[in-house]
Amino acid sequence: MVHGSIYAVYDHQSGPRGDSKWFSASELMLQGRRDLAGGVFALRTMLSLDPLGGRSGYPLLFQTGETANGRDPLVDRQHPHDLFMELAASYSFPVTDSASIFLYGGPVGEPALGPVAFVHRASSIGNPEAPIGHHWLDATHITSGVVTLGGIYRNAKLEGSVFHGRESDQNRYDFDTGALDSWSTRLTVNPSSDLSAQVSHGHIRSPEQLEPDVDVNRTTASASWNTSFLDRLWFSTLAWGRNQPTGGHRSSNAWLLESSVKISSERTVFARYENVDKTELFGEGDPLAGRSFNINKVSVGTMQTVGRYEHYSVGVGGLVSLYATPRSMDATYGSNPWSAMVFARVGLF
Repeated sequence: MVHGSIYAVYDHQSGPRGDSKWFSASELMLQGRRDLAGGVFALRTMLSLDPLGGRSGYPLLFQTGETANGRDPLVDRQHPHDLFMELAASYSFPVTDSASIFLYGGPVGEPALGPVAFVHRASSIGNPEAPIGHHWLDATHITSGVVTLGGIYRNAKLEGSVFHGRESDQNRYDFDTGALDSWSTRLTVNPSSDLSAQVSHGHIRSPEQLEPDVDVNRTTASASWNTSFLDRLWFSTLAWGRNQPTGGHRSSNAWLLESSVKISSERTVFARYENVDKTELFGEGDPLAGRSFNINKVSVGTMQTVGRYEHYSVGVGGLVSLYATPRSMDATYGSNPWSAMVFARVGLF
Protein backbone atom coordinates (compact mmCIF):
# COMPACT_ATOMS: atom_id res chain seq x y z
CA MET A 1 0.00 0.00 0.00
CA VAL A 2 1.23 3.49 -0.87
CA HIS A 3 -0.39 6.64 0.48
CA GLY A 4 0.76 10.20 1.02
CA SER A 5 0.45 13.89 0.34
CA ILE A 6 2.56 16.96 -0.29
CA TYR A 7 1.51 20.56 0.34
CA ALA A 8 2.98 23.76 -1.07
CA VAL A 9 1.86 26.49 1.33
CA TYR A 10 2.14 30.26 1.57
CA ASP A 11 1.91 31.13 5.26
CA HIS A 12 1.32 34.56 6.83
CA GLN A 13 1.26 35.10 10.60
CA SER A 14 0.37 38.58 11.86
CA GLY A 15 1.86 40.91 14.45
CA PRO A 16 5.33 41.67 15.83
CA ARG A 17 6.14 37.98 16.23
CA GLY A 18 4.56 36.96 12.95
CA ASP A 19 6.30 36.12 9.69
CA SER A 20 5.55 35.04 6.13
CA LYS A 21 7.03 32.06 4.32
CA TRP A 22 6.52 29.51 1.59
CA PHE A 23 6.88 25.99 2.97
CA SER A 24 6.17 22.40 2.07
CA ALA A 25 4.69 19.69 4.29
CA SER A 26 4.72 16.07 3.15
CA GLU A 27 4.49 12.44 4.13
CA LEU A 28 4.78 9.23 2.14
CA MET A 29 3.51 6.03 3.75
CA LEU A 30 4.34 2.54 2.52
CA GLN A 31 3.05 -0.69 4.02
CA GLY A 32 3.34 -4.32 3.07
CA ARG A 33 1.82 -7.35 4.79
CA ARG A 34 1.67 -11.09 4.43
CA ASP A 35 0.27 -14.09 6.26
CA LEU A 36 2.86 -15.72 8.51
CA ALA A 37 2.56 -18.67 10.91
CA GLY A 38 -1.17 -18.23 11.36
CA GLY A 39 -0.93 -14.48 11.86
CA VAL A 40 -0.20 -11.34 9.85
CA PHE A 41 3.25 -9.74 9.56
CA ALA A 42 3.50 -6.14 8.34
CA LEU A 43 6.26 -3.66 7.55
CA ARG A 44 5.54 0.07 7.74
CA THR A 45 7.57 3.06 6.56
CA MET A 46 6.71 6.74 6.54
CA LEU A 47 8.99 9.42 5.09
CA SER A 48 8.85 13.23 4.93
CA LEU A 49 10.65 15.86 2.87
CA ASP A 50 10.04 18.50 5.56
CA PRO A 51 13.74 18.75 6.52
CA LEU A 52 14.52 20.21 3.08
CA GLY A 53 12.70 23.38 4.16
CA GLY A 54 15.14 24.15 6.96
CA ARG A 55 15.50 23.37 10.64
CA SER A 56 13.22 26.14 11.87
CA GLY A 57 10.10 24.86 10.10
CA TYR A 58 7.32 27.33 9.35
CA PRO A 59 5.83 30.34 11.21
CA LEU A 60 2.94 29.43 13.53
CA LEU A 61 1.85 31.86 16.24
CA PHE A 62 1.84 30.46 19.80
CA GLN A 63 3.42 27.17 18.79
CA THR A 64 6.12 25.77 21.09
CA GLY A 65 8.28 22.66 21.25
CA GLU A 66 11.70 21.34 20.17
CA THR A 67 14.67 23.33 18.85
CA ALA A 68 16.30 24.37 15.58
CA ASN A 69 19.87 24.86 16.80
CA GLY A 70 20.29 22.90 20.03
CA ARG A 71 20.47 26.12 22.08
CA ASP A 72 17.18 28.01 21.75
CA PRO A 73 13.61 26.70 21.89
CA LEU A 74 11.37 27.03 18.86
CA VAL A 75 8.66 29.56 19.68
CA ASP A 76 5.99 30.76 17.23
CA ARG A 77 7.21 28.19 14.73
CA GLN A 78 6.25 24.61 13.90
CA HIS A 79 9.23 22.28 13.71
CA PRO A 80 9.72 20.13 10.59
CA HIS A 81 9.09 16.41 10.78
CA ASP A 82 12.01 14.01 10.54
CA LEU A 83 12.94 12.34 7.26
CA PHE A 84 12.03 8.99 8.86
CA MET A 85 8.63 9.37 10.52
CA GLU A 86 8.17 5.62 10.89
CA LEU A 87 10.25 2.52 10.30
CA ALA A 88 8.57 -0.35 12.10
CA ALA A 89 7.13 -3.85 11.93
CA SER A 90 4.15 -5.57 13.51
CA TYR A 91 2.85 -9.09 13.98
CA SER A 92 -0.72 -9.91 14.98
CA PHE A 93 -2.02 -13.36 15.90
CA PRO A 94 -5.65 -14.42 16.38
CA VAL A 95 -6.31 -16.22 19.66
CA THR A 96 -10.03 -16.78 19.10
CA ASP A 97 -12.61 -15.51 16.63
CA SER A 98 -13.04 -12.38 18.75
CA ALA A 99 -9.58 -11.91 20.29
CA SER A 100 -6.04 -11.34 19.06
CA ILE A 101 -2.65 -10.22 20.32
CA PHE A 102 -0.06 -8.10 18.55
CA LEU A 103 3.51 -6.88 18.80
CA TYR A 104 4.73 -3.64 17.20
CA GLY A 105 8.11 -1.95 17.22
CA GLY A 106 11.03 -0.46 15.38
CA PRO A 107 13.74 2.19 15.35
CA VAL A 108 11.10 4.86 14.61
CA GLY A 109 7.46 4.47 15.49
CA GLU A 110 4.50 5.56 17.58
CA PRO A 111 3.92 4.42 21.18
CA ALA A 112 0.51 3.82 22.70
CA LEU A 113 -0.06 7.41 23.80
CA GLY A 114 -2.55 9.97 22.55
CA PRO A 115 -5.13 10.14 19.77
CA VAL A 116 -4.42 9.48 16.11
CA ALA A 117 -1.78 12.01 15.01
CA PHE A 118 -3.09 15.12 13.27
CA VAL A 119 -1.45 14.20 9.95
CA HIS A 120 -3.60 11.04 9.81
CA ARG A 121 -6.93 12.15 11.26
CA ALA A 122 -9.94 12.19 8.95
CA SER A 123 -11.20 15.21 10.90
CA SER A 124 -8.21 17.28 9.71
CA ILE A 125 -8.36 16.33 6.02
CA GLY A 126 -7.20 19.25 3.91
CA ASN A 127 -5.69 21.22 6.80
CA PRO A 128 -1.89 21.63 6.42
CA GLU A 129 -1.46 23.43 9.75
CA ALA A 130 -0.29 21.66 12.93
CA PRO A 131 -2.38 22.17 16.08
CA ILE A 132 -0.78 24.43 18.70
CA GLY A 133 -1.68 21.73 21.26
CA HIS A 134 0.34 19.13 19.36
CA HIS A 135 2.80 18.63 22.25
CA TRP A 136 -0.03 17.84 24.66
CA LEU A 137 -1.79 15.30 22.46
CA ASP A 138 0.17 13.45 19.78
CA ALA A 139 3.79 14.68 19.75
CA THR A 140 5.05 11.13 20.35
CA HIS A 141 3.84 10.00 16.91
CA ILE A 142 7.50 10.11 15.83
CA THR A 143 9.58 8.32 18.47
CA SER A 144 13.07 6.90 18.01
CA GLY A 145 12.78 3.45 19.53
CA VAL A 146 9.49 1.85 20.53
CA VAL A 147 8.09 -1.57 21.45
CA THR A 148 4.35 -2.10 21.95
CA LEU A 149 2.48 -5.20 23.10
CA GLY A 150 -1.29 -5.29 22.97
CA GLY A 151 -4.44 -7.30 22.80
CA ILE A 152 -7.79 -6.86 21.08
CA TYR A 153 -11.06 -8.32 22.35
CA ARG A 154 -14.15 -7.61 20.29
CA ASN A 155 -14.35 -3.80 20.10
CA ALA A 156 -11.69 -2.98 22.72
CA LYS A 157 -7.92 -2.72 22.44
CA LEU A 158 -5.47 -2.49 25.36
CA GLU A 159 -1.81 -1.82 24.67
CA GLY A 160 1.36 -0.86 26.49
CA SER A 161 4.61 0.61 25.16
CA VAL A 162 8.18 1.22 26.21
CA PHE A 163 10.02 3.83 24.18
CA HIS A 164 12.80 6.42 24.08
CA GLY A 165 11.38 9.61 25.55
CA ARG A 166 13.60 12.27 23.98
CA GLU A 167 11.90 14.15 21.14
CA SER A 168 13.67 14.76 17.84
CA ASP A 169 16.63 17.13 17.87
CA GLN A 170 17.55 19.66 15.19
CA ASN A 171 19.18 16.99 13.00
CA ARG A 172 16.17 15.74 11.07
CA TYR A 173 17.91 13.17 8.87
CA ASP A 174 19.13 10.73 11.55
CA PHE A 175 17.75 8.49 14.30
CA ASP A 176 17.75 9.92 17.84
CA THR A 177 18.52 6.58 19.44
CA GLY A 178 18.62 5.95 23.18
CA ALA A 179 17.40 3.76 26.00
CA LEU A 180 13.77 2.64 26.20
CA ASP A 181 13.34 4.84 29.28
CA SER A 182 9.66 5.81 29.00
CA TRP A 183 6.35 3.97 29.10
CA SER A 184 2.70 4.40 28.19
CA THR A 185 -0.58 2.52 28.13
CA ARG A 186 -3.74 3.11 26.12
CA LEU A 187 -7.27 1.74 26.06
CA THR A 188 -9.26 2.17 22.84
CA VAL A 189 -12.93 1.26 22.47
CA ASN A 190 -14.91 1.25 19.20
CA PRO A 191 -18.61 1.01 20.12
CA SER A 192 -19.47 1.15 16.41
CA SER A 193 -17.77 1.50 13.05
CA ASP A 194 -18.41 5.26 13.27
CA LEU A 195 -17.09 5.94 16.79
CA SER A 196 -13.70 5.41 18.43
CA ALA A 197 -12.62 6.62 21.88
CA GLN A 198 -9.30 6.33 23.70
CA VAL A 199 -7.75 7.19 27.04
CA SER A 200 -4.00 6.97 27.58
CA HIS A 201 -1.28 7.84 30.06
CA GLY A 202 2.48 7.83 29.86
CA HIS A 203 5.68 8.85 31.61
CA ILE A 204 8.07 10.53 29.17
CA ARG A 205 11.68 10.71 30.25
CA SER A 206 13.46 13.99 29.36
CA PRO A 207 11.44 14.81 26.22
CA GLU A 208 12.96 18.25 25.60
CA GLN A 209 16.62 18.51 24.61
CA LEU A 210 16.90 21.94 26.26
CA GLU A 211 15.40 20.73 29.57
CA PRO A 212 17.08 17.35 30.07
CA ASP A 213 16.23 17.12 33.78
CA VAL A 214 12.47 17.52 33.28
CA ASP A 215 10.24 14.48 32.74
CA VAL A 216 6.59 14.75 31.69
CA ASN A 217 3.58 12.72 32.76
CA ARG A 218 1.05 12.98 29.94
CA THR A 219 -2.63 12.00 30.06
CA THR A 220 -4.94 12.17 27.04
CA ALA A 221 -8.51 11.30 26.16
CA SER A 222 -10.25 11.62 22.82
CA ALA A 223 -13.19 10.56 20.71
CA SER A 224 -13.46 10.51 16.93
CA TRP A 225 -16.68 9.93 15.06
CA ASN A 226 -18.13 9.90 11.57
CA THR A 227 -21.64 10.86 10.61
CA SER A 228 -23.73 11.76 7.60
CA PHE A 229 -25.61 15.05 7.60
CA LEU A 230 -27.72 16.11 4.62
CA ASP A 231 -25.94 13.40 2.60
CA ARG A 232 -22.53 14.88 3.48
CA LEU A 233 -19.77 12.94 5.25
CA TRP A 234 -18.73 14.60 8.51
CA PHE A 235 -15.58 13.58 10.45
CA SER A 236 -14.95 15.00 13.95
CA THR A 237 -12.47 14.67 16.84
CA LEU A 238 -12.67 15.95 20.40
CA ALA A 239 -9.42 15.61 22.35
CA TRP A 240 -7.90 16.65 25.68
CA GLY A 241 -4.32 16.39 26.85
CA ARG A 242 -2.57 17.27 30.10
CA ASN A 243 1.18 17.61 30.66
CA GLN A 244 2.47 17.34 34.22
CA PRO A 245 6.21 18.12 34.22
CA THR A 246 8.41 17.06 37.11
CA GLY A 247 10.62 19.38 39.14
CA GLY A 248 7.89 21.74 40.28
CA HIS A 249 6.96 22.99 36.82
CA ARG A 250 3.38 24.04 36.16
CA SER A 251 0.88 21.52 34.73
CA SER A 252 -1.02 22.57 31.61
CA ASN A 253 -3.93 21.44 29.45
CA ALA A 254 -4.91 21.47 25.80
CA TRP A 255 -8.35 21.00 24.26
CA LEU A 256 -9.12 20.42 20.59
CA LEU A 257 -12.31 20.12 18.58
CA GLU A 258 -12.01 19.73 14.83
CA SER A 259 -14.19 18.64 11.92
CA SER A 260 -13.99 18.17 8.20
CA VAL A 261 -17.05 17.92 5.98
CA LYS A 262 -17.20 16.54 2.45
CA ILE A 263 -19.50 19.14 0.90
CA SER A 264 -19.18 17.26 -2.39
CA SER A 265 -16.87 14.69 -3.94
CA GLU A 266 -14.51 17.53 -4.86
CA ARG A 267 -14.80 20.00 -1.96
CA THR A 268 -13.94 19.71 1.74
CA VAL A 269 -14.60 22.31 4.43
CA PHE A 270 -12.68 22.03 7.71
CA ALA A 271 -12.58 23.82 11.05
CA ARG A 272 -10.59 23.54 14.28
CA TYR A 273 -10.94 25.07 17.75
CA GLU A 274 -8.16 24.90 20.34
CA ASN A 275 -7.77 26.04 23.94
CA VAL A 276 -4.20 25.61 25.18
CA ASP A 277 -2.23 26.70 28.25
CA LYS A 278 1.18 27.99 27.13
CA THR A 279 4.10 28.55 29.53
CA GLU A 280 7.05 28.71 27.11
CA LEU A 281 6.25 31.75 24.95
CA PHE A 282 8.66 34.10 26.75
CA GLY A 283 12.31 33.43 27.50
CA GLU A 284 14.46 34.18 30.51
CA GLY A 285 14.78 37.88 31.25
CA ASP A 286 11.38 38.77 29.84
CA PRO A 287 8.92 40.15 32.45
CA LEU A 288 6.36 37.60 31.22
CA ALA A 289 8.73 34.61 31.44
CA GLY A 290 7.35 31.59 33.28
CA ARG A 291 3.74 32.78 33.23
CA SER A 292 0.93 30.62 31.88
CA PHE A 293 -1.22 32.08 29.11
CA ASN A 294 -4.49 30.61 27.94
CA ILE A 295 -4.69 30.76 24.13
CA ASN A 296 -7.89 30.28 22.14
CA LYS A 297 -7.65 29.65 18.41
CA VAL A 298 -10.29 29.12 15.72
CA SER A 299 -9.38 28.05 12.18
CA VAL A 300 -11.71 27.66 9.19
CA GLY A 301 -10.72 26.59 5.69
CA THR A 302 -11.60 24.72 2.53
CA MET A 303 -9.96 22.57 -0.12
CA GLN A 304 -11.19 22.11 -3.69
CA THR A 305 -10.05 19.15 -5.79
CA VAL A 306 -9.20 20.46 -9.26
CA GLY A 307 -7.90 17.24 -10.80
CA ARG A 308 -8.34 13.54 -10.06
CA TYR A 309 -6.21 10.89 -11.75
CA GLU A 310 -5.52 7.17 -11.43
CA HIS A 311 -3.03 7.39 -8.56
CA TYR A 312 -3.16 10.98 -7.37
CA SER A 313 -5.35 14.04 -7.00
CA VAL A 314 -4.61 17.78 -7.04
CA GLY A 315 -6.33 20.29 -4.80
CA VAL A 316 -6.10 23.95 -3.83
CA GLY A 317 -7.35 25.68 -0.71
CA GLY A 318 -6.85 28.10 2.11
CA LEU A 319 -7.57 28.76 5.76
CA VAL A 320 -7.86 31.67 8.17
CA SER A 321 -7.18 31.58 11.93
CA LEU A 322 -8.20 34.00 14.67
CA TYR A 323 -6.86 34.09 18.24
CA ALA A 324 -8.15 35.26 21.61
CA THR A 325 -5.32 36.01 24.05
CA PRO A 326 -4.79 37.82 27.37
CA ARG A 327 -4.36 41.60 27.05
CA SER A 328 -0.95 41.37 28.68
CA MET A 329 0.31 39.82 25.42
CA ASP A 330 -0.84 42.66 23.15
CA ALA A 331 2.55 44.39 23.05
CA THR A 332 4.16 41.17 21.82
CA TYR A 333 1.51 39.69 19.53
CA GLY A 334 -0.78 42.60 18.71
CA SER A 335 -4.31 43.16 19.95
CA ASN A 336 -6.02 40.93 17.37
CA PRO A 337 -3.60 38.25 16.13
CA TRP A 338 -4.57 36.35 13.01
CA SER A 339 -3.01 34.12 10.39
CA ALA A 340 -3.78 32.75 6.94
CA MET A 341 -2.52 30.09 4.57
CA VAL A 342 -3.15 29.32 0.90
CA PHE A 343 -1.97 26.03 -0.53
CA ALA A 344 -1.86 23.45 -3.27
CA ARG A 345 -1.96 19.75 -2.40
CA VAL A 346 -1.10 16.56 -4.26
CA GLY A 347 -2.57 13.44 -2.67
CA LEU A 348 -1.26 9.96 -3.49
CA PHE A 349 -3.42 6.85 -3.27
